Amino acid sequence: LTPSDAARLKARRPERARHPWIFAGEIARVPDGAQDGDIVRVLDQRGRFFAMAYLNRRSKIVLRVLSWEEEAIDAQFWRRRLKSAIALRGAIPSAAGRRLVNAEGDRLPGLIVDSYAGWLVLQMSTLGIDKVRETVVGALYELVAPHGIYERSDLPERALEGLQERTGVLAGDAPPELVEIEEGAARLLVDVVRGQKTGLFLDQRLNRAAAARYASGKHVANCFAYTGAFGVHASLGGASEVLNVDISSEACRIAERNLALNHCVNTSVIEANCFDWLRTASDAGETFGVVVLDPPAFARSRSALEGALRGYKEINLRAIRMLEPGGVLVTCSCSRPVTRELFGQMLREAARDARRDLQLLEDRGQAPDHPVLLAAPETQYLTCLILRAA
Repeated sequence: LTPSDAARLKARRPERARHPWIFAGEIARVPDGAQDGDIVRVLDQRGRFFAMAYLNRRSKIVLRVLSWEEEAIDAQFWRRRLKSAIALRGAIPSAAGRRLVNAEGDRLPGLIVDSYAGWLVLQMSTLGIDKVRETVVGALYELVAPHGIYERSDLPERALEGLQERTGVLAGDAPPELVEIEEGAARLLVDVVRGQKTGLFLDQRLNRAAAARYASGKHVANCFAYTGAFGVHASLGGASEVLNVDISSEACRIAERNLALNHCVNTSVIEANCFDWLRTASDAGETFGVVVLDPPAFARSRSALEGALRGYKEINLRAIRMLEPGGVLVTCSCSRPVTRELFGQMLREAARDARRDLQLLEDRGQAPDHPVLLAAPETQYLTCLILRAA
């Protein structure tokens, strides 16, 4: 491409110098001949090379940077980037669940690849990455040699890119109904075809192990339990009793199978709305030694922030009231608009209203196979705090 075929920025962006997202308001022009999904050169306001990016005029993020170097974005480029991402995960056992590619965190915007004991599950959320799907799948198959690659691009954000949702086998064999993985001392069954996200929330892998360290001898309430992974780890960590609560009947069914698979005793699964269950249990004066709150995202955009904070405060206030003296709260947020500062302020207000003092024991986030790109704060989305009620 010649400079006349390049996109051009309006002005310097020093505070966002290496942020990979370029919005419409930052762009002076885009090349007329370029199609959405094409890779284009990006020039700064003086006409100097700035980045290589892929284009989508339909998206709020019009340009997503692939490289800050003026280089060919070809099959070898994608292979190098994938190989680099996979190498970062080399220390995680292959029998485990692990994230191999974490989108912008691995400088591969729009691409998620999770591995479950040799099965790869792929998500593509942007048009630019969708257009190189065959190249990416071929490179993954060569680099990883998986049993199979299954696509779970059933993401609502694809509509923002002008894409339809899509699922199905991309290479190799179809996955079984449930894939069994190892996670520390636990064995977990994962539904990679119908489960949430790619089947399991792998970003919480180390947080589940951390929470289990506080469970010995304790009565544990695992709220928003999904398929029971926090509860399994708590039981294996010596909990005297574990109660798992989730609204999904299918998730509860798999949670029961996971508890049985790990020979967990004194455990139960309740199919219920966690807001209702927390309200009823706290009003009834029930107490627990450990309460885990791992809800789904309450806010996906800033417009939903106020309602999300109200929701977080309600469930945390109820949980704090149910903690026995010295009890431990494990509370999480995966809502990108809810910063750690806002989450902490919400917790201070909840503790004040509950008339309890909380001690912060651990300030945690996503597992290191979900790397954060420092230039893009949005890639640090998971907050997991472990607190003690004094």
